[in-house]
Amino acid sequence: MSRQDPTSPAPDPTGTQPGEEQESPPPACVMSFNASDPSGAGGSAGDVATIAAMGAHALPVVTAIVMRDTAEVFDHQTLDGDCIVEQARSILEDVPVAAWKVGFLGSAEGISSVAEVLSDYPDVPLVAYLPSIAWLDEEQQQSYLDAFRELVLPQTLVLVGNHKTLSDCLLPEWDADRPASPRELAVAAHQHGAAHVLVTGISLPNQYLDNVLAGPQGAITGEKFERFEASFVGAGDTLSAALAALLSVGSEPHDAVGEALAFLDQSLEAGFRPGMGNVVPDRFFWALPPGEEGAPEDGSEPSAEEPRIEEPTTRGPRRIH
Repeated sequence: MSRQDPTSPAPDPTGTQPGEEQESPPPACVMSFNASDPSGAGGSAGDVATIAAMGAHALPVVTAIVMRDTAEVFDHQTLDGDCIVEQARSILEDVPVAAWKVGFLGSAEGISSVAEVLSDYPDVPLVAYLPSIAWLDEEQQQSYLDAFRELVLPQTLVLVGNHKTLSDCLLPEWDADRPASPRELAVAAHQHGAAHVLVTGISLPNQYLDNVLAGPQGAITGEKFERFEASFVGAGDTLSAALAALLSVGSEPHDAVGEALAFLDQSLEAGFRPGMGNVVPDRFFWALPPGEEGAPEDGSEPSAEEPRIEEPTTRGPRRIH
């Protein structure tokens, strides 16, 4: 058997010839249906930042325009259903989608339009985030939740929301002396077709909040966060978008939830207050610009193999809601 000349290049198992560049596969694409949020904390802007930070590529479809600051929502403008569908169909004819993220869809008409698109791709995992819509009038709230339960939940792999928000949606007639458990919420969601619920903000003794992934059989996994005084805006969109990005690369829900919660926790730890309202999660807590903390003491630049990593710093209180 002849032996290869040690000075010659080793054969490439991919078949790439010397001098040719092997094209890397593109990142997984996640389509986000969400409102435009000028604060950048949540909505489409928050989804794009989160999905990018998780290493996937966001395809944002705007469903409504929300007028808000970092403290509160003042009003919103819905978009025509055909406009929502056309945004989505235009890019779906060109780019394959590996996961969906649904946020605030503006109205019952918006929900119907989004559900029409989702129904054509039943094998693509859907993470549906239900934000608080208490700022809508009672009739708008009712029509939105009715449409959400009927059209979105049957296609949902993981429904994400605050404990109170999910309770109001899934168990509006609940009159027990105790709050509904994650399993009871999961059973109610399953009756509408959703496979799992990720319930955040469950009050525990000793100043802790629990976050639990549950199915009809009971709790699957979760993570406790310490309760503090400061409030965040955009936490729910961050968690659900991170989860969708992880599912887009084939992660199982129980594994993806643990990683998404860890990502959210570190984003909140590094959170910042851009204005006079609430704190915004920093989804790029792990990245530092040149010349700041993390640079070598001798002043040299880190090599390409040694990316700058910022250890999460405790910035005080955090709370998911």
